[in-house]
Amino acid sequence: MSAPYTVRVAEDPADREACFTVRKDVFVAEQGVPQDIEYDAYDATAVHVLAMGEDGVPLGTGRLLHGAAAAAKTGGDASVGSLGRLAVTRRARGLGVGAALVRAIEDAARELGLTAVDLHAQTQALGFYERLGYTAYGPEFLDAGIAHRAMRRPLGPA
Repeated sequence: MSAPYTVRVAEDPADREACFTVRKDVFVAEQGVPQDIEYDAYDATAVHVLAMGEDGVPLGTGRLLHGAAAAAKTGGDASVGSLGRLAVTRRARGLGVGAALVRAIEDAARELGLTAVDLHAQTQALGFYERLGYTAYGPEFLDAGIAHRAMRRPLGPA
């Protein structure tokens, strides 16, 4: 049985707008992240991925920073991508959307020749990322008033 959604790289302005709508619903409305810090200059050059329901409703999103943008977030290592802004709508939680988005971001990272993916996980999501092969490192820190830990997963072949 196939999943009741598809995951793809956001290719056009409508896809990107759908990604931003999910982020607004999850981060701004649900979690109280100020809108002026949710969207940033990195959005212009990031690879965005989008999960769409069979009914055409956006269910989730995430982004991959690479090159100089990722190096700024990963301690200067341009061979490491930075996964961020992973968000799944309430109606889609528990359907595997988050894991499918992470795998799509990892595939995009491989296509760019990256050797690993870093991320800053909300501490309540550590177990999710650990199940996907990520390892936490460094101390806990606050981002937008929410506790996070840095995590990394080396990339091998798909």
